This record gives sequence, C-alpha cells and structure tokens, in this order.
Amino acid sequence: MKTKFFACLLVFSFLFATIAPVQAAKSDSPDNRYFIKSKASLWKNSLSVRNNFENGFTADLNDWQLRLIKLFGVEIEKVHKLYVSPEIAPDILSDNSDTSGKRPIRTTPDLQVPWGVGKMYGDSELASTSGGTDITVAVLDTGIARNHPDLTRRVSDCKDFTTPKPVVNGKCDDKNGHGTHIAGIIAADGGGDGKGIYGMAPETELFVYKVCDASGSCWADDIATAIQAAVDNGAQIINLSLGSDKESPFIHQAIDYAGDHDTLVVAAAGNDGPYDGSIDYPAANSRVISVGAMDDKGNVPDWSSRGANSDSTLGEHNENDLMFVAPGVNIESTWKEGYATLSGTSMATPHIVGLAALLWNSAVEHPALAAEEAIQALVQDIGAPGEDNDSGLGLPTLK
Repeated sequence: MKTKFFACLLVFSFLFATIAPVQAAKSDSPDNRYFIKSKASLWKNSLSVRNNFENGFTADLNDWQLRLIKLFGVEIEKVHKLYVSPEIAPDILSDNSDTSGKRPIRTTPDLQVPWGVGKMYGDSELASTSGGTDITVAVLDTGIARNHPDLTRRVSDCKDFTTPKPVVNGKCDDKNGHGTHIAGIIAADGGGDGKGIYGMAPETELFVYKVCDASGSCWADDIATAIQAAVDNGAQIINLSLGSDKESPFIHQAIDYAGDHDTLVVAAAGNDGPYDGSIDYPAANSRVISVGAMDDKGNVPDWSSRGANSDSTLGEHNENDLMFVAPGVNIESTWKEGYATLSGTSMATPHIVGLAALLWNSAVEHPALAAEEAIQALVQDIGAPGEDNDSGLGLPTLK
C-alpha cells in the first residue's frame, strides 16, 4: 500500500514539476502567494520557491497547484501584502500641485533645504546639511532612481527582492517614485554641483532594497527577507515607509532579528487617522519606532494615524503606541525625474531615520537603543501636554 502511495506521489511530482512553471505563468491572481509549511525537498523541487523560512517556504501558486497541495494534506497559509503609505490628496499639497492626480515634477528644487529638514535641524535658514558619515541606512521600498544627481553617490548596495528568486543584485529601479522620495529625505547630498536638494544626513550610505512593485504593493515575505539581509549586510538603521492593518509573522520575526542585532527599525504610522489606535503594522510593533506626521505649523493632520498611548503605561513603548511625529505635509524631495512634493507619514519617517543617523554612536554597547534614547532627549512637546495619541512623545529637533 505504501509503495503504491509513493509511486503515485512520484508520478504527481513529475507532472507537477513539468507543468507547474507554465501554469504559474498563466495565473491571473494578484494574491496567489502562500506559505507552504513543509521542509520536504519534494515540494521545494516541484514549486518555484520565493523565500525560505524556518518552518517552510513561500511560493506563488495557481489554482491547480493549490488543489494538489491540499490533496496531499500539506498545511498552507496565504501571505498578505503591505503597501507604501499612499500620498495624500493633491488639494493639501503645495500650491503648484495640479488637480488631475498627476504629480507635478520640477527640474530644480523650490528649496535646497526643504522646510521639514530645516525644522528637524532647528534652523529655517539652513543653506545645506552634513553628517551621517560611516552610517548605513537600508531603505526598503519601491527602489530608487539611482542616476538622480542628488542620490547617485549615496547608494552602496542595490537589490531587487520582487523578482523570481534569486534576488537580483545591482538592480533596484524605481518605477513608482515613492522610494526615491524617501531616499532623498534621508540622504540627498545636493548633487555634484551643490545645486540640488539636501536631506537629513547627506553623508550616509544607502542600501536600497526594492520590496514593492510599481503599484506600491509589497509581499510580506519579501520584506522580511530584505530586513534580514539588511541586518546581515551591516545596515544600522532600516526605513519602512509601508504598512498594513494586519501583522505579518514573517516581518515580526525579522524585526526581532533586527532588534537582537542592534539594528534600529523605523516605520510609518500610516494615514488612517484621526482614530485612536489606528497605527499600521509594522509601526505598531513595540520594537519599532513609529512616526506620525505634522505640518509646518506644528499641527497633526487628521489623516495621520493615532496611537493608543493613553491606554499604555506612561514612559514605556508598548504595542500600538505612537513614538514621534515629524514633518510629513508638503515635503519636497527627489523624484524619478527631478523633484516632487508629497504628503504622508511615509515622508515623516525618513526625517526620524536621518536624525538617528546623525546621532548614531557605534562605540556604545547597544547603539540602536542609544540612538532611540538620544532622539527622545531632543523631543519638543506639541499638541496636548505630555505623551498623547496624536503626537506621541512629540517632535525631536536638534535645536
């Protein structure tokens, strides 16, 4: 009986391995990624493995493959998607925004030091910025316009996690624009002629790991794999301007891995406000610095996600707490071509990341914790007195 069973299994496996690639290529489902809870080489050899994990692997499955796996009683789970935090409606952007939904592109920046960077530095008249030498920041996003004059010298590692494995080294083209915008807020260096835009820490090195496609959607397993790769390759800080209402166990484990290796993870709170406890994951994770948005007058916009700080122990960083706010309204930065202005907690997050790069001290025993404590020491209270759901601990600035 057992011999017959295994003979059938081998026949199925042969057919499976032969036609699976063709079937997978014809799949029309955008949500067809599954975690297969098996270490058996039979399944790994029969499917196109996306990412390996301790208890199994992920793969994109079509309906036929899905039915066959269930027939053999293999346990599977759907892998969910996260999304880069969407930009806010054009009517609250800068005056030169149009109303057609198209992003206005400028060939030169309106200001070389945008208002948000100046706010973080405590100097609205700042002509340029500096700092971040020997610090590496990993930006996990839609990629980067690597040839942008203000960013071309900043990228030291570039990988694409969105393609069929293996990971593509040296390729991280940004077909969305979001990742380029985030990278510029952190590390834009003014360009070779010094006439471009300046970010928070223009001497940092960037690991640009493309984990989101052109539409801004990102698979949780790709993100988790990229987080671990960033840690293993020596990134001190990770920027995650993306989120979901649902927590991913893959990303949760990867964040634990980062924390255990003294890598600081900073993530966007999301644009789901003004409701208390509306923070997205992974920002809601207690081991992540969560960042909300504020405008140039110090107000938290309605759309910025709120924390659940009022339900937490004062002074402790708990699940669903908002840590800080930072400039996130009408933020000018690098774009796929030239410069553009966007709003969102996505834009607030890299301001805190850049600040962490400026304050990073590699000589201490736990530099990530030290950087977090250094940021807290610079906090200015805004909104309601003390820690609150809208602004967390407040706005950290250098002056």
